[in-house]
Amino acid sequence: MKTSHLSLAALLVSIVSVAGCSDRHSSSRKNAENTPATASAPRADEWLGKWTGPEGTFLELAGGHGKYDVTVQNLDGPRKFEGRYADGGIEFDRDGTREIIRATDGAETGMKWLVGKKNCLTVRTGEGYCRD
Repeated sequence: MKTSHLSLAALLVSIVSVAGCSDRHSSSRKNAENTPATASAPRADEWLGKWTGPEGTFLELAGGHGKYDVTVQNLDGPRKFEGRYADGGIEFDRDGTREIIRATDGAETGMKWLVGKKNCLTVRTGEGYCRD
């Protein structure tokens, strides 16, 4: 009787150990999948280059793999910012405000000049840039 209890206890310890190792492995794999360089940054990397807005405005993105140089040309001239992958887009700080560049269509930019365009990036409503 003692032998069967010991065997059962050894079996339970083995199962718990294997399950624990399995959980650690899957959780580290999930964390790796959520890092910018492996999962989502390549989508943002597709946005590299120049995007045009109305009246000579543009957005230009350079870099990649989760770190970006963001140039915004508005009516006051060009400004440069350091961007980073975050929340499915490219995040940067402008004048104390956290901005996120995200993929949209022209209607979602909130700009009548861009309605009907399909391939756009929006910083905030009323500030968008598209590729024709």
